[in-house]
Amino acid sequence: MIWLTWRQFRGSAAAVAALLVVLTAVLALSGPGLASRYSAGITACVQDDTCGQFFDRFFGQYDTPFMAVSLIVLLLPALAGIFWGAPLITREMEADTHLLVWNQSITRSRWLAVKLGLTGLTAMAAAGLCGLVVTWWSAPLDRSAPEDLALMAPLVFGARGIAPMGYAAFAFVLGVTVGMTVRRTLPAMALTLAVFATIQLAMPLLIRPHLIPPVTGAFELSEANVDGFSINRDGDKAGPMEIHLRSAVPGHAGAWVLSSRMIDPSGRTIAENGLPGAVKEVSTTSGPCAPTGGPPGLDTCLVEINRLGYRQQATYQPLDRFWPFQWIETGIYALLTLGLTGFAFRWIRRRLS
Repeated sequence: MIWLTWRQFRGSAAAVAALLVVLTAVLALSGPGLASRYSAGITACVQDDTCGQFFDRFFGQYDTPFMAVSLIVLLLPALAGIFWGAPLITREMEADTHLLVWNQSITRSRWLAVKLGLTGLTAMAAAGLCGLVVTWWSAPLDRSAPEDLALMAPLVFGARGIAPMGYAAFAFVLGVTVGMTVRRTLPAMALTLAVFATIQLAMPLLIRPHLIPPVTGAFELSEANVDGFSINRDGDKAGPMEIHLRSAVPGHAGAWVLSSRMIDPSGRTIAENGLPGAVKEVSTTSGPCAPTGGPPGLDTCLVEINRLGYRQQATYQPLDRFWPFQWIETGIYALLTLGLTGFAFRWIRRRLS
């Protein structure tokens, strides 16, 4: 039974193995040079306090390969579910070859166990290897990426660590289960994609932020969490100043910011989720925020705004929770996979014929 399953599966397995070998070789050859350039740049920028500019310049040079390898890891589990999982049983049912096997002293449970075990473990190994290699290669870029592409950001988190292995296991068994119940290959592939994509969107939006209770704190305004400010004018008359917050938390680089708002001295919210907030108590015609002889300096103006009691209030998940989140989320997908596997065995013994 193992030999027969391997004969049916070896073509697609060899193609994926070849792609992984090429990807691993490319990343292994370019990774040390990437890490060396990052290390040299950090050493230089620390001396003259220009690391912010270095991060922007360094990441900008590699943003395309960064997005490309991340996309490969994100797509691999979905492809395993669509092209390996969904046709695994439906292909046999459409050709009635499963009946021939069952009449050769092979039980239904053994037949399904071999197919799930061999193909499913291959899918997990491929996604796990791909995820870990990309995690190693992209480490310098993850440390220099902007907030929306930081390591804890939803788009990047799912392409790092061990989570892709859990995604692949779940997507594959989902495809098998859907194919077994739908009994048609193309509808099963489409339904597998729809269900898996829905769950992958629901996880970072609804579930992952609450796997560990987030941290909430108030922070002074600085260049770390302020993009800049603008002064509205009504003709020659200067209006209130507007502060533009960044999705970042001072002192917690790489944190996943769930919400960020600006509060006034009384604690009232005046802006949230990236919208500018009006600071009415600060004079824009005199003092540190007045554009006398040129634009006002951000540093001196923020000192005045902080003195008046304006603060950023943020809810976030710190970067040091990356691996706990990885293990918890992988465990959730493992439980979902076990549940679907149990359903598949129950279905094949009692319903499938």
